[in-house]
Formats: sequence, C-alpha cells, structure tokens
Amino acid sequence: MQDFSVLMSVYCKERPDYLRASLESVFRQTVMPSEVVLVEDGPLTSELDEVVEEYEKRYKQLKVVKLPRNVGLGRALNEGLKHCSFELVARMDTDDIAKPFRFERQLAEFRRQSDLTVCGTWINEFVVSSDLPIAIRKVPQNNDDIYEFGKCRNPMNHVTVMFRKQEVINSGGYQDYPLFEDYFLWARMLVLGYKFYSIQESFVDVRADETMIVRRGGFNYALVEARLQFLFYGMRYISFGQMLKNIAIRFIARVMPASFRARLYRRRLRS
Repeated sequence: MQDFSVLMSVYCKERPDYLRASLESVFRQTVMPSEVVLVEDGPLTSELDEVVEEYEKRYKQLKVVKLPRNVGLGRALNEGLKHCSFELVARMDTDDIAKPFRFERQLAEFRRQSDLTVCGTWINEFVVSSDLPIAIRKVPQNNDDIYEFGKCRNPMNHVTVMFRKQEVINSGGYQDYPLFEDYFLWARMLVLGYKFYSIQESFVDVRADETMIVRRGGFNYALVEARLQFLFYGMRYISFGQMLKNIAIRFIARVMPASFRARLYRRRLRS
C-alpha cells in the first residue's frame, strides 16, 4: 500500500475529548497512515498537551510541529505541508471523526485514476452523536461537475480530501484567506486544470452545532465572502454576472438572523 501523510492542525480553543476522538479515528483505519503531522497552532492548554503527549507515546507515526504563536489555519497547514514526507496527503480536522475505511478507499481511487489530484467524499454532520447524523453535505462526483458546482458553492468537503502535495504547492498552497482557505485553493487548482473527484459516500463525521451557524454569519463574514467572489472573477473562474449573483445571495444569507440562517442551511444546503 502506498505511503501517505495525514495533516492536522490544533489550537488552544479546541476540546481535548474531541481531539482524542479524532486521533483515535485516524489511528484505527483499515490502512494506517505512514505519518500524522499535527501542527500545534500556538501554545495549547495543559489538557490538550496531555492528549498530544499520550498519542506521541502510543504511535511513532505522530509527528508534532509546534508553532510559537497562533498564525491561523491556512498558515499552519502550509507549515505542516513542509513536514509531510509523502506525495499523498490526507486532511483531517481535530474535532471530526473518520470512518475506519476512509484512507483505504481514497488510496484505491488514486490507484484507479492515475491523473487524479484531489479526492474527497461527502460528510455526515452531527450534534449529539456521530451515530445520529442530522444532515449530509453532498458534493458532485466528477471533475466537470465539481468545476461548475464550485462557481456557486465550495465544491469539496475540506476535512475529507486526500491530495497530491506537490500539485497543491504548485498552486500556491493554502493562502492566508481566513474562513475560505480551502475554497480559494480548490478554485485556483480547478482553473489550472487539476483533476478532482468525490466519492459519493460519507467518510467523515463532522460536528455541526448551532455555534457553527452563528460563526457563518454577520456583516464581516459577508464582506470576506464578497472579496472572494471578486478574486474568482479576477482569475476568470466566474463571470461578472455570476459574481454579482453569488454576492447577493450570500449577503442575504449572512446578515439574516441566525435562526433563519440555520433553517436555510439545513433545508436548502444539506440533504
């Protein structure tokens, strides 16, 4: 089986029990990763440190990269990429749970499609238990459909992707664009002609409480999103008309009350 790295980033506000569950899911795969690069994005709490030290002792594959201060997800992931030893890199968040067969199935896709660059999956969203999903975020399967879908919405579930490291670096890596580091990266890679694919099953369970809905709203969030649409237009990924349409729809969704946004999020943007 081909060697591959797993790339994760943790910071001080995350919960130790969530980190433990996430790491446990990574190390209980049907195909074990060759290495797990865990970036500590600034100093952690003593409770988080204890979890990291526990897994360092249990698994020699765990490689911890300590950053002296918090730099944000994009910069932390770029630093982590420098420490990934293998061509294939799987992303994983430190509060989500991977299905045991996730890496095995994604590696099989890279063997089946020799020209594949990024392979993702659907996600199950849950609040109380991963056994009780409240929604599924589905994304298109094939490259052409992913390209078109990306003109309106993020075409990949970031926490599920496995990608070729060098192609990501060649595309500029994760740029410092808070909240949308992944979407901006996918758009640039799609425009450059790299091949994407999404397995039409959920391989990661993602926590989706009401605070997530709140974080994805507000005037500042809407402005950041609007700037991203200008960037997409500037790189000729979307037309001027599509840009205006995207900004209008997103602005309304971001500034509406959180309770209404939650209903929209559940009913229209998820299945």
